[in-house]
Amino acid sequence: MNKPPRKTEAVATIVQEVTQDCLMTRSRRISRVVTNLYDQELRPFGLSSSQFSLLVLIARMDGASKAEIGRANFQERSTSTRNLQLVLDQGWAEEIVPEKGRSRPIRISKEGRELLAQAMPAWRAAQVKANQLLGIDGASAIVQLSSGLPVEELAG
Repeated sequence: MNKPPRKTEAVATIVQEVTQDCLMTRSRRISRVVTNLYDQELRPFGLSSSQFSLLVLIARMDGASKAEIGRANFQERSTSTRNLQLVLDQGWAEEIVPEKGRSRPIRISKEGRELLAQAMPAWRAAQVKANQLLGIDGASAIVQLSSGLPVEELAG
C-alpha cells in the first residue's frame, strides 16, 4: 500500500516542476531583466520603461480615452488610472477638455513629444542591449509571439 507523500516531498515536487516547466515564471523573469535594461537607460531622463511605453501608446492613439488607453495597455482600471495620472502630472500628456460631453481624451503634450525625442537614443541603446542579451532567435521569438497573441481575448 502506497503512503501519501510527506509534505516536504510534495513541496519539493512542486518546486521542481515549477522551476523546470513554468512558462509564467520564466516569462516574468525575462520581463524583469529586459525591463531593467530599459529602466537603466531611461533613468537619466526621469522616465521608467513603463512610462516611456505609455507615452508612445498615448502618442500612437492620439486622443483616446483613459479606458481605451488602459485596454490597449492590458492594464486593470486602477493601475491604468494611476499610471496615466503620473504622466499627466508630469505634463507629458494632457486631457483635452471637450465643449460637449464627459469624455476627456488624452494626447501627448509638447513636453511629452520633446521628452520622447530626447530619450530615444537611450531607448535605442537599451534595445541593442536587449537584443544582445536575448540573441537573434530570442528577440525574434518574442516579437513573433507577442504579434500572435489573441488581443481581443486578453483585453477582456
